[in-house]
Amino acid sequence: MASTSSTFIVGRGAGSKPKSTKLLEVLNALEEEESSHSREEIFIAPPDNASGDFTDEDSGDEDGRRGSHLPGSVLHASVVPEDSGTEEEEEDELQLQPAMKRQKAVAEPQRIWTKRDIRPNFSSWTASDPHIEDLKSQELSPVGLFELFFDGGTINFIVNETNRYAWQKNVNLGLTAQELKCVLGILILSGYISYPRRRMFWETSPDSHHHLVADAIRRDRFELIFSYLHFADNTELDESDRFAKVRPLIVRMNCNFQKHAPLEEFYSFGESMCEYFGHRGSKQLRAGKPMRLGYKIWCGTTSRGYLVWFEPSQGTLFTKSHGGLDLGGSMVVKFVDALQERGCLPYHIFFDKVFTSVKLMSILRKKGVKATGTVREYRTERCPLKDPKELKKMKRGSFDYKVDESEEVIVCRWYDGSAVTVCSNAVGIEPVGLASHHSGTTKTRAQVHQPSLVKLYQEKGGGVRRMDQNMAKYKVKIRGMKWYSSFIGYVVDAALNNAWQLHRTCSHDAQVDLLAFRRYVACVYLESNADVSSQGRRSRRLETESRFDMVGHWIVHQDKRTRCALCHSQTNTRCEKCQKGVHAKCFREYHIR
Repeated sequence: MASTSSTFIVGRGAGSKPKSTKLLEVLNALEEEESSHSREEIFIAPPDNASGDFTDEDSGDEDGRRGSHLPGSVLHASVVPEDSGTEEEEEDELQLQPAMKRQKAVAEPQRIWTKRDIRPNFSSWTASDPHIEDLKSQELSPVGLFELFFDGGTINFIVNETNRYAWQKNVNLGLTAQELKCVLGILILSGYISYPRRRMFWETSPDSHHHLVADAIRRDRFELIFSYLHFADNTELDESDRFAKVRPLIVRMNCNFQKHAPLEEFYSFGESMCEYFGHRGSKQLRAGKPMRLGYKIWCGTTSRGYLVWFEPSQGTLFTKSHGGLDLGGSMVVKFVDALQERGCLPYHIFFDKVFTSVKLMSILRKKGVKATGTVREYRTERCPLKDPKELKKMKRGSFDYKVDESEEVIVCRWYDGSAVTVCSNAVGIEPVGLASHHSGTTKTRAQVHQPSLVKLYQEKGGGVRRMDQNMAKYKVKIRGMKWYSSFIGYVVDAALNNAWQLHRTCSHDAQVDLLAFRRYVACVYLESNADVSSQGRRSRRLETESRFDMVGHWIVHQDKRTRCALCHSQTNTRCEKCQKGVHAKCFREYHIR
């Protein structure tokens, strides 16, 4: 195998050629390879007939599922390379079934490259963000920020679709918004409190019983709701869309994410992975690199990791290309179109070599959008730069660059231990700065020259990576065996990450970390939406414990005036966690007495 990162597609339920490579063969080949130095990812595509009714049926319990014990239907599924035009196949790689026949290359006009700096004609960024200022004035609690995305309309939509699906199965589920919030609370809580089996939350054994969960909703009721959780009407599915069963949820969440997104100049675009077989279940390569199995998600984020737009990958067979671009470039254009719905502003997009090409830079420039990204040599349109071997003979910090005269796109190759090629339609070489370099031989740090576009890429890129890091810390562990069940947890994690990013931006007081933020939302959802009729005498104990735990108590405004729990006079504020009316002046004393 080559030492570079590879991505394979597992086609589930699709017809395949007799000699197609199976997933089991790929896994064995990867484990036997001793010289691999990168992570391999397996991209599992949804079934071709994903809108079929049979895909709603559970095939077992996924608790404790590990990548080394995958079902036979997956292990013996055909494997094909993702045909996004990202990398040429090497002779010593596995010979896999092609996803589709490559089209004949269309002759491109010859570009004229000149040794000079770029002269961009973009306007400067002057836009302000009144929406963020409005959020700052509201002083929303963590629950209020989370419900900007899982708002009342989204909750009612999921409740209606779940009840409709249960009715179609001749089951009178009767799900309510209150019960759905309890289910969401348990999913969030599973991100930082994990059991091998989710039923252990309700066990009476002292080593596993979790009273917050057990007092909120009965075990069998949770299992019944979770098994019928649904997001689309099965009678109105688009058969050409492999994600039709979650498409309405994707549309709603994208709308809410974009509506409340911070208006910024710099954005990142990249790939994320929605793991399908659990956090601890990924197989390990011999070299110690994790190999994750799941669905690939195209993501556009802010520089700090707020998810603005996402779209599950369906492969080249189900995605229409844009202007002769490959799959990755076409998804970048879709993200830019979504951004420009808020106004045609001079946004600056950063992405890596999976997406970058001179053609993409030209298209974005015509749209009035700045872009910068690392690029592979075969996508530089024959830009005559110094060979990487020649640069390595020169001192660190050396670079070479050329500009396309017709499109005003610059390509720069910079050497700092290894040769890096960066392409941009907005940032040039000047001003050349200095970057700190660690010398392994002398054990000292030295200063090397660094072009402006390389420096900006390193500073402002990486938003998708930051989002992945945040979501991976405490991601939802509870999953089912439906092919789209892991998507529920991914969306919840994304909404919590976005809510926390807004909290960091809008909070005037001391900010809380991501763990405390998630704990607060989970506790409020489980305590304030608990089924009181089934708690009996436990409700008083639960109220007392949560009142004095000194964790996650926020004072919020309420429309209807109630009596203060401490001084008993009328008040229009309450503690969001305790669900008790309390004055601001009585707030601290109420929670310590």
